[in-house]
Parts: sequence; structure tokens; C-alpha cells
Amino acid sequence: MVAQILSTLLPVFLIAGCGTLYGRFRTPDIRGLNTLNMELFVPMLVFAVLADRQAPLEEYAGLALAAAIIVLGSGLILWPLTRWLGLDTKTFLPPMMFNNSGNMGIPLLVLAFGEAALPAAIVVFIVEMLLHFSVGLYMLNPHTPLWRLLRMPIVLASLAGLGVNLAGIPLPGWLLEAMDMLGGIAIPLMLFALGVRMLDIDFSDWRTGVLGAVLCPVSGLILAAPLVWWLELQGIQAAALWVFAALPPAVLNYLVAEQYRQQPQKVASLVLIGNLGSLIVMPIVLALVFAYVMP
Repeated sequence: MVAQILSTLLPVFLIAGCGTLYGRFRTPDIRGLNTLNMELFVPMLVFAVLADRQAPLEEYAGLALAAAIIVLGSGLILWPLTRWLGLDTKTFLPPMMFNNSGNMGIPLLVLAFGEAALPAAIVVFIVEMLLHFSVGLYMLNPHTPLWRLLRMPIVLASLAGLGVNLAGIPLPGWLLEAMDMLGGIAIPLMLFALGVRMLDIDFSDWRTGVLGAVLCPVSGLILAAPLVWWLELQGIQAAALWVFAALPPAVLNYLVAEQYRQQPQKVASLVLIGNLGSLIVMPIVLALVFAYVMP
């Protein structure tokens, strides 16, 4: 089991470490890289996975529902505690709800359970992204027009991929191969960008960051337990939900907070200290998953 955990986590943290090391001595245009990834490579990956007729997407409806409940339920669970502690709900709750299903979740699931886990990883990633750019933006600014969702390349790629899959349209092998190659860039680039972002950690508000590093996975895992039983999730889908529930806050929370001027430095502490905390959380969760879900 120890070998399984190490073989899953070491590539993740080594690639992220390369990003941190490179960013320490250079100043890469990480925003430009993230834009390229989110507008080209990730949409290609999403479309290629969803359009693949060998992926029976109708079987993932329960997993998609569970992921949505975890995202929204985490906010509901933590809202009273946030108010009691006197924290700004617009600053604290979004990072607790919208986790790192892209930069960390997809690579982690693929490394842990193989290419067979990629459809499940993409499904929970799409659910998290759609909720982030609808509910998440509404939380920061109730006047944000939701039609902006339709301008996002990831949303367009998701709709196109689902349409091709459900319609049973066969795509030529050379086209899927090209998309697979472009999409293959997305996962390591996500991890590399995450590593560069780790250099921006602000420890001035470390207490809030540590609180978030604990509450983010705990709230998700509390919800995952009854959902796995209620929706009768098994195998890779159950494993994907447990890992998804334990993921740290998404780096995107910081970018959104910066755009909406919602205390971006505090959000940066929540995000980056939360991702450091995953060094402790993820080995424990993976050990339990390997022992009881995917023995």
C-alpha cells in the first residue's frame, strides 16, 4: 500500500516541485500559461474524453450529482461556523467549496487508478467548474450575468463532447489522436503551474489558512460518506468521490478573488496553505481508499 501511495503522490509533487524550483529562479508568465491551458489544452482533454464512445457517460450521473452536493453542501455546512468566527463569508466560503479538481484532482486520480479513472475525473472537474463559474461568481457579485458561462471554452467543449457521445457520432481516429496529444499537455502543465503558484504563499494570515486547510477536506469527507452509500457508488466512482471530497482549495479561487477584489491575499493564504496541507491529507485518504474501496 505504501508503494501505491508513493507512486501516486510522488509524480504529482515532483512536477509541482519543478514548477516551484523553476519559478524561484525565473519569472514565467504563469497567467499566460494558465490562460493557454484553460482555453486550449484542458478543453481538448475534456472533449476527447467526453466524445469517446467507449465512455458510457450515463453511468456517471450519480457521481456528478454527488460532486455537486459536496461542492454546495460544504458551503452550507461551514456557513454557520464562518459567521460564528466572524470571517468574511465571501472570502472564506468559496475556497472551501471549490476545490482543486483540475490541477491536482485529475492527475491524482489518473496516477492512482489509471486511465480508466479519467472519465470520472473529468466529470467531477466539469461539475466543480460549472458551479464555480455560476454559483461561485454569484456569491461574489449577485449581478454577474450567467450567460458568461457559454463563452467559456471548457463549457463549450463539454457540451460538444456530450453531444457527440450521446448522439453516437464516430470521430476519425486521427482527430481524436490529435486532441489526445493536445489534452495530454494539460495535466502536467496544471501541476507545474500549481508549483509556481506556491511561491506566492502569504503567511501573514496563516491562522485562517490553517483553519481552511482543515475544514475544506473535513467538510467534503463528511458529505462523501453518506453519498457513497445513498447513490450506491462503487469501484472507481466511489474512489473518485472520496479523493474529490478531500481535495484542497482550487488555485482559481485566488484569480477570481483578485478579479473581484475580494481580499485576494487572504484567499491566497487559504488556497496555498490548503494545498500544502494536502501533503498530510491526501496520503491518509489514499491509504483508506486503497484499503477499503479499491483493495
